[in-house]
Amino acid sequence: MKRWYLYPFSLGYHFVTALRNAMYDWGIFKSTSFKTPVINVGNLSVGGSGKSPMVMYLAEFLSRQYRTGVLSRGYGRLTKGYGITNYDSNYKTVGDEAMQLFERFKNRFVIGVSEERVPGAKKMIEDMDLNVLILDDAFQHRAIKPGFNILMTDYEDPYFKDFLLPAGDLRESRHGAERAHIIMVSKCPDDLTEEKKQYYISRIKPQHYQKVFFSSIGYDENVYSKDKVLPDNNLAYYDILLITGIANPKPLLSHLSKFSERVKHLKFKDHHNFSDDDIKKIIEEYKKLGEYKLILTTEKDYVRLKTFDYLRELVYYWPINVNIDQKEVFNQTIVNYVRKN
Repeated sequence: MKRWYLYPFSLGYHFVTALRNAMYDWGIFKSTSFKTPVINVGNLSVGGSGKSPMVMYLAEFLSRQYRTGVLSRGYGRLTKGYGITNYDSNYKTVGDEAMQLFERFKNRFVIGVSEERVPGAKKMIEDMDLNVLILDDAFQHRAIKPGFNILMTDYEDPYFKDFLLPAGDLRESRHGAERAHIIMVSKCPDDLTEEKKQYYISRIKPQHYQKVFFSSIGYDENVYSKDKVLPDNNLAYYDILLITGIANPKPLLSHLSKFSERVKHLKFKDHHNFSDDDIKKIIEEYKKLGEYKLILTTEKDYVRLKTFDYLRELVYYWPINVNIDQKEVFNQTIVNYVRKN
């Protein structure tokens, strides 16, 4: 969303962020690098750009060959400091994104949280004897210097069409994209043409060391509850109460519309911490639906909603994955970096 009346304030924001980046580039502010390969997945804008599915993809892929760790700041948790996600963790102690990863993959790889990225990364690499560390959303966290940066940008709202806060949604200037090694255009339509790809590449204007890839969201063929599995084509038989607490629910709504038109959507802010009043509202809306009904949510929201006793048996979640165009080339680029380092 563009807010042109706030453009004068964006000039001040640009000065501050540009000066901060320059301080790191000139070595005035310290930026710590590691001997262990560190891959960062981030973006230039606020809100959802597909970082979580990409982190999930990388961690699952790399853990087949290497002892892999994922470090996030644990956004939305009620705790502070460094911690490792385990069977005693919940979204309140480690945040919903770390919990989502653990719920799906358990101990396939190590999942850590720390709002201080440098000491958190150092401790995690040493204590867990990692071969590779993936940072979730640390593109603007210049105190740590990843060996490899993947910049995510939403197909519908690419950074090259956006403006700095508060007039636009960019956290820093478009020039920040020059720190990326891969620029991933995310949430692309399934019928994306080569002509459209070339248009995006021409607007991105990648540097000689950068590669541009395109990806789309892939939805599971089933939705899942605590102990049930429901094929997605069965959703047509239900009245659906959709609950989202993510930055951009539009792709989910679009996909769901292929299966059902009987959808009531309750939208909450990203990383929303559901209150008892929220749950009462959800239950009230659920009771208004027809005889055959269910509550559907995202995998990330599920780790929060399932903690409420009444909802635990009612809520289904829809897992997503990322589908990468030229996946073999992308995978080899990642492996080449890890092996080289």
